[in-house]
Amino acid sequence: MRGGTESGPTAFLPCEAPASVRRAGLLLPVFSLPRPGFGADARSVIRFLERAGLTVWQVLPLGPTHADGSPYQCLSSFALNPVFLDLEDLEHDASFRNGVPAEARRQGAGASGPLLEAFEAFARAESGWLDDYALFMAIKAEQGGDDWTGWPAPLRDRDPEALQRFRQAHEKALQRIAFEQFLLDRQWQSVRREASDHGIRLFGDLPIFVAGDSADVWANRDQFRLDGNGQPQVVAGVPPDYFSETGQRWGNPLFDYERMENDGFSWWKMRFARHLEIYDWVRIDHFRGLEAYWEIDAAAETASDGRWVPAPGDAILATLESTADGHLPLVAEDLGVITPEVTALRERFGLPGMKILQFAFDGGDDNPYRPSCHEPLSVVYTGTHDNDTTLGWWRGLDEGKRHQVRSVLADEQGIDPTMQMPDALVESALASRSGLAVIPAADFLRLGSEARINVPGTTEGNWRWQLAEDALTDALADRIRDTLANRDRLPDH
Repeated sequence: MRGGTESGPTAFLPCEAPASVRRAGLLLPVFSLPRPGFGADARSVIRFLERAGLTVWQVLPLGPTHADGSPYQCLSSFALNPVFLDLEDLEHDASFRNGVPAEARRQGAGASGPLLEAFEAFARAESGWLDDYALFMAIKAEQGGDDWTGWPAPLRDRDPEALQRFRQAHEKALQRIAFEQFLLDRQWQSVRREASDHGIRLFGDLPIFVAGDSADVWANRDQFRLDGNGQPQVVAGVPPDYFSETGQRWGNPLFDYERMENDGFSWWKMRFARHLEIYDWVRIDHFRGLEAYWEIDAAAETASDGRWVPAPGDAILATLESTADGHLPLVAEDLGVITPEVTALRERFGLPGMKILQFAFDGGDDNPYRPSCHEPLSVVYTGTHDNDTTLGWWRGLDEGKRHQVRSVLADEQGIDPTMQMPDALVESALASRSGLAVIPAADFLRLGSEARINVPGTTEGNWRWQLAEDALTDALADRIRDTLANRDRLPDH
């Protein structure tokens, strides 16, 4: 299935490799909308983008999150977050009988015959992940939200008889969870159709690793390096660096690549196919982990004692390429200390890398993030969701560093040294040779650190920033369009 509903298949924009045409886009998570979800506010973003001449909307992962709200530690790599179901749209959905309230509709009450047929088609097409996700979430609810490794052994270990008894006893709950996913997919596909109609490409995010407490790991234990109780033997992270003397211990279970390769990377293929149902383009977060990953013993408290282990990135990407008609609409998140081997892997598959301007002013002239080092096959950002806003970043610099920033922008791009921040860095991104420039909404809006989305290495206060109700104005759209026109980022299609 690729974007179909009961009204017929979605007509998508023609295939185009990311960064192959000079474009500009907006980075704005769905949870940062004034009313987070797949409803009116999402559609208003599309109309704003069209007015502004922006032709890409980049979002963060859309999956169901744990309590901390991180979209990079989801309960499923395939499901959509139930909090994004727009109840107002559901209330006015003509595919339900009149008089049935939205909360009842999300559970299937009042659904018309054609809608139920569409749900059955969705459930068949997505059964490879949907059945296990519904089962996982229903058991988790019955177990008080506990991590699956703490469930009773028959359920933890997926004993067939125990699972069948659970299915029979909770048939309605399983149906409700699956139907809710159908409605979420239906609403998002409606957003995607509208985006396509207006020439907007949706740009998503695929975290390379998955959360240990997820339907992915519970249902596919043989794909991960776990012990007999489901606990990880080794976990993911990154080694000590400039930012952390002990490295980062993310804790995600690592893949059993030997088993994955033996079955033709079937799980990766299914995951990739699902992402292409949802997005036009996909960023692979922590792309360097496809070439080699930092392996940490699960008993270790920090990442200091890990080791680099080669990964079969060539085989994975070749498999995905062969299943996508030779077209990989991917962007590689290649930030941090990147080896020549990682760069070679990215280049072999023709994938754009990332350029972050906030990183451009340390080191010498060969800093890969400096404007003079940008190349067309790349995506340039002022900053990402893990950075402070550009105004917040600027306020944290001393006068010497500010002078250096202005000098580099003036010398390498002719940016007026009197231009205020964050406008100067936005101008630099749009002037870059990079094929695609993506600007966080907070930078277009000239907001400070109050609009920061995430502080890496912390678990409190992240993933909460939201736009003001009236933030995306016509005046802002006009200002952006004028700048894009001056920087040749208004494509004809």
